[in-house]
Amino acid sequence: MDSTFSNLKIEDITTANQAMARCLRLAGVAAKSDVQVLLLGETGTGKTLMARAIHNSSGRSAAPFISFNASAMSDSLLESQLFGHERGAFTGAQQMVKGKFELADGGTLFLDEVADMSPLAQVKILRVLEYGEFERLGSERMSKCNVRVISAANCSLQSRIRQGKFREDLYHRLAGITLLIPPLRERPEELPALIAVELKAQSKALGKKITAIHPESMDKLLSHHWRGNLRELSHVVQTMTLFCEGGVILPDHVNFPEDLSSDSSEPAVSAPRPAEAQAPLLDDPSLSSAVLRHIRAVHQQAQGNQRRTAKLLGISRATLARHLKNGQE
Repeated sequence: MDSTFSNLKIEDITTANQAMARCLRLAGVAAKSDVQVLLLGETGTGKTLMARAIHNSSGRSAAPFISFNASAMSDSLLESQLFGHERGAFTGAQQMVKGKFELADGGTLFLDEVADMSPLAQVKILRVLEYGEFERLGSERMSKCNVRVISAANCSLQSRIRQGKFREDLYHRLAGITLLIPPLRERPEELPALIAVELKAQSKALGKKITAIHPESMDKLLSHHWRGNLRELSHVVQTMTLFCEGGVILPDHVNFPEDLSSDSSEPAVSAPRPAEAQAPLLDDPSLSSAVLRHIRAVHQQAQGNQRRTAKLLGISRATLARHLKNGQE
């Protein structure tokens, strides 16, 4: 977990979206008790952050918060990871190792991707939730634990039950309170604030001094579908921060995953348009040249006034002078 959010509490999360506000109210209720919580939402909606916020807002906040992805793991490895093992329990087990349940004792265990757990793993976890005890691999005695479980899935567990892929009794154990986190595309009113927060964090991390986002850049960000939700937003903001050479995010800096990748190892080549419809090729199509062209256009709009130009661009006069000087060389 990013240390930036290690102390995040529910009260630190603000929203202008009604569905998200309801989710936060229920999260606040859940935090005041030890009831198990099930978080549902698409990949990247922030289920891990919500689990962390519930833990930090609960009476268990001083105890450990342990996160574990329960999918795509063999039964033996998953059992060892969750419950630990004794020395000599299997080849290579040279010492006793505590599992996630034991490490989270007194605190919270966050189980992500529970919809993909194997049938055996479901049985083992159900036993811990019912009796508060588990058995390390290679051990002949039961160990006790006091753990609050928050689980998460990116699909409906009820549909998995109907398909015979998830135990109904485990579902009822996990879903004391169910929180549905809405996808980012259904929370458009939150985008400007989320972009601003992420831009500030990425600028600091990358050593940039970015002070503004060009209106056309913001239009591109606000009109995007955001299939990857908060995770995609973080990636896009990081990329545009990396591309930005001045103090303003320009339209050319804003790229989405589908713009930067291709299914083919060869670069994508589109069919040429008719000669009369083709735009002339720029002498210098580089990003730095695009930035300079934009700066010159704003400088001309400001009638050559460098102070006003710098203010419009959101950069210092020294940075503006450097760009203009480099452009003349």
